Amino acid sequence: MNITNSTIRDLETIFELYAIATAYQKAKNTVVVWPEFDRDMVIGEIQDNHQWKLLIEGDVACVWATTFSDAQIWEEKNKDAAVYIHRIATNPKYRGHNFVKSVVTWAKEYAKQHDKRFVRLDTLGDNQKLIAHYTNAGFDFLGMQDLKDTSSLPDHYKTAPVCLFELEVL
Repeated sequence: MNITNSTIRDLETIFELYAIATAYQKAKNTVVVWPEFDRDMVIGEIQDNHQWKLLIEGDVACVWATTFSDAQIWEEKNKDAAVYIHRIATNPKYRGHNFVKSVVTWAKEYAKQHDKRFVRLDTLGDNQKLIAHYTNAGFDFLGMQDLKDTSSLPDHYKTAPVCLFELEVL
């Protein structure tokens, strides 16, 4: 298993995994389903080295994005030194390998390397299975809240309260 930055050559694979994740959410009757994400946003994440991939024998098994600021979601807490994780999507060939734990292990080290105190992520709606999955991976569930400003967030943030998760690393 190897974790590295995604490259522009991975763009179609990333969007394929997003589409598979969206179909899976629909099949599971998830309250909030991912929209089609903006390609320019993902290209920018790749160019800024904020889009990641987990490889198994050269095969992309999982992707996710990171940022060091997430003000519209984390509001006042955004002033804390944190790494924010978004859009974890797993290749169905590797479903069940619990890559969230691998991402968390990596993210804790990544946060330390960048002098960040927290690793944070969010999800939308009252998805108890996903809440349990993230807490089992080591995150504290901070609760659900309605966002005050979703103007520059992807559309799915406008449909349900956000669930916030945090893991202290320093």
